[in-house]
Amino acid sequence: MKKFLAAAFALILVIGTVVFVNYQSGAAEAENDYLRIHVRANSNEQIDQNIKYIVKDEVVKFITPYVAECVDKPAAMRIIGGILPQIEEVCDKTLKENGFYYTAKAQLRAEIFPTRVYGELTLEQGVYDALIIELGSGTGDNWWCVIYPPLCFTSATADVEYRSAIYDIINKFFG
Repeated sequence: MKKFLAAAFALILVIGTVVFVNYQSGAAEAENDYLRIHVRANSNEQIDQNIKYIVKDEVVKFITPYVAECVDKPAAMRIIGGILPQIEEVCDKTLKENGFYYTAKAQLRAEIFPTRVYGELTLEQGVYDALIIELGSGTGDNWWCVIYPPLCFTSATADVEYRSAIYDIINKFFG
């Protein structure tokens, strides 16, 4: 009986380890499949939150033609990495035109993000590559989206509206 229990315990341990390892590697793959974008406001003051959305709209308009032709995440990262100075210029120009005197900093980097669930899509907690745009101090709440694959989310209320301007452009281009 002791041999049977020991064998059963060993089998459960092996199966549990295999399941855990496969789950962890699947999560790592999922994280590596996304390139996110975060626009972080200068502060949580309403005026800084408002300009964050104006800047976001201009940045999305600017980068959309560049990423519309991307066929994979590495291509999206190369393209975005190559236009970081221009992204900062778009942000700075928009800030200045709206009476703000702080500037923006754009970087591609890996960061830890919490789990986000939107309808059927779940982005698990983990390390993701992202275009981080900090307006001024960058200490305010952020707006986020996914550059690759091209899927953007906005949420003005508790309900979620799926929005993908980038997908629409790609779909229009490729039919």
